[in-house]
Amino acid sequence: MTLRESARSIFDAALAAGDVRPLVARALREMPPSSGGRVLVVGAGKASGAMAAAAEEAWDDRIAAGVVAVKDGYTAPTRTVRLLEAGHPVPDERGAAAAREILALAESAGPDDLVLALVSGGGSALTPAPAPPITLADKQEMTRLLLAAGATINQLNAVRKHSSLLKGGQLARAAAPARLETLLLSDVIGDTLDVIASGPTTPDVSTFGEALEILDRFGLRDRTPRSIVERLERGARGEVAETPKPGDPIFAHVRNTVIGNNALVVDAAAAQARALGFASHVLTRSLEGEAREVARDLIARGQAIRAGRGPVPAPACLVAGGETTVTVHGKGKGGRCQEAALAAALALRDQNDIVLLAAGTDGSDGPTDAAGAIVDGGSAERGRRRGVDPARGLEENDSNRILDASGDLLVTGPTNTNLLDLYLVLVGAPSS
Repeated sequence: MTLRESARSIFDAALAAGDVRPLVARALREMPPSSGGRVLVVGAGKASGAMAAAAEEAWDDRIAAGVVAVKDGYTAPTRTVRLLEAGHPVPDERGAAAAREILALAESAGPDDLVLALVSGGGSALTPAPAPPITLADKQEMTRLLLAAGATINQLNAVRKHSSLLKGGQLARAAAPARLETLLLSDVIGDTLDVIASGPTTPDVSTFGEALEILDRFGLRDRTPRSIVERLERGARGEVAETPKPGDPIFAHVRNTVIGNNALVVDAAAAQARALGFASHVLTRSLEGEAREVARDLIARGQAIRAGRGPVPAPACLVAGGETTVTVHGKGKGGRCQEAALAAALALRDQNDIVLLAAGTDGSDGPTDAAGAIVDGGSAERGRRRGVDPARGLEENDSNRILDASGDLLVTGPTNTNLLDLYLVLVGAPSS
């Protein structure tokens, strides 16, 4: 087995460990039964279609109705639960309509009913319904302004939650007084519940006033659409109901359970690497940073192992999980994993005994159909022979085109999971 084949085998084993179907089945076996009322299923996220199919398999005919928002192409066979496809990563009106349907079904729940919420990464973009009179275009412009200003995800979420119908615990409010059980697949470092899909069933600690302060901090109050600013101002004056806070009675019958996270796939990858004869070493389960810099650091660690200065001897497999970022300067197409892979390919330069795999566990990396890429010491030269300039492509954030030319893209299609990204560095092949 070549190093590239070993990397793919390790990645496939990680995906198998993160498959939501057995995770959902196990969680439902351990869940107390409903008290005689209906079982209603709601949810949103890139893996939530597979979660809904698993729920139907586990609970057979107990489910009375269901609505779940999923990314285009990320459907699964269901009988009772309707899967509504919507735009991701760019929200669209289909997602807004799906969010309103989800809200209406939750609001129909009575005190004897059980609402099962299936939440996974991407759920926020897939259910973007704004609070009237805010329009989807207004929310998109607000998001663009905050991102361009350098707002953190927590700052962005604080404004989003107070401009939306579903986020920040508002799905839990809609479902009350029914019992609400939420199964979450975490695509967030640290499994922070109110960040996963913007926390539709968890208490929100942010306020309307804080959302306004965030706009002011970045000098955006006058540039943000008036519909959003006016809602935030009315909320700060107490004229609009706040998002539900910790201690709110509506959470008395709400339970949020994380059924899978990045540690699951990282540990499975390390185990498969050992099974293939590599000395495996987990670097981190909370990888962050600029994608290209992270890749260069990973390659340097691989080179240190080859020189006998690493934490484990070759043949070795370094494993890391998390989510990097990309500062976009060019107009190309790619994703954070592909950007990291292209930077690694340039750093390897004819070093044929090191391979890097960088891929999203959901099978999707940026606005492309690739999960990521597997690169080696010949990747950059293969690209050059096929008429592309890898170094220029990196500067233009055009990793997808370059890696397509070099034959290094990793395309999986939907994977039935979404547990952040996985990075593997393989150094030296085990002897057969």
